[in-house]
Amino acid sequence: MQAARGTSLSHHDSSLDTDSPVPSRARVLGLMAAVFAVLYAADQVTKALAVERLSTGRDVSLVGDVLVLHLTRNAGAAFSTGTGHTAVFSVLAIFAVVVVLWLSRRLRDRVWAISFGFLLAGICGNLTDRLVRHPAPLRGHVVDFLMLPNWPIFNVADMCINVAAALILVQAFRGVRLDGSRAARQPADGTS
Repeated sequence: MQAARGTSLSHHDSSLDTDSPVPSRARVLGLMAAVFAVLYAADQVTKALAVERLSTGRDVSLVGDVLVLHLTRNAGAAFSTGTGHTAVFSVLAIFAVVVVLWLSRRLRDRVWAISFGFLLAGICGNLTDRLVRHPAPLRGHVVDFLMLPNWPIFNVADMCINVAAALILVQAFRGVRLDGSRAARQPADGTS
């Protein structure tokens, strides 16, 4: 009996070895929700302040000519493309939110959770404008107010989408899946 106990106690399960503990699904979703909430609030508050304080048409220089606050309303997508298709962009944004929420059910990785929080904040930030701003629901114009030289005017939601895209590319390059597992790497010479 002792020998059996000793063997079972000394038995080591290598499947439990990890570099870092896998966070619970609840913690990962909580992290995603927290990132989303903070960034979505930042986007909405900054847009409200921009509309309130920049409606006079007067620009405010924050860092010389490098960063200027300049209020504009964008009916289109990035770089003001597709200004006649605002309702289509609204429907696509709603679809994107549904896809991100559906994929988030598989999240078990902190970096993916952060990237999804950024992505949802960005999509929902601009979607909110399209739903509630002038001229009509699904056709509302997005408030943009951050201006850099030789770059389209943007907002916090746009920054969130870009940060999310960068994080997603990093995770894909590292081979990290949504659940935190790593994709098997193929040998460079093509052999298996």
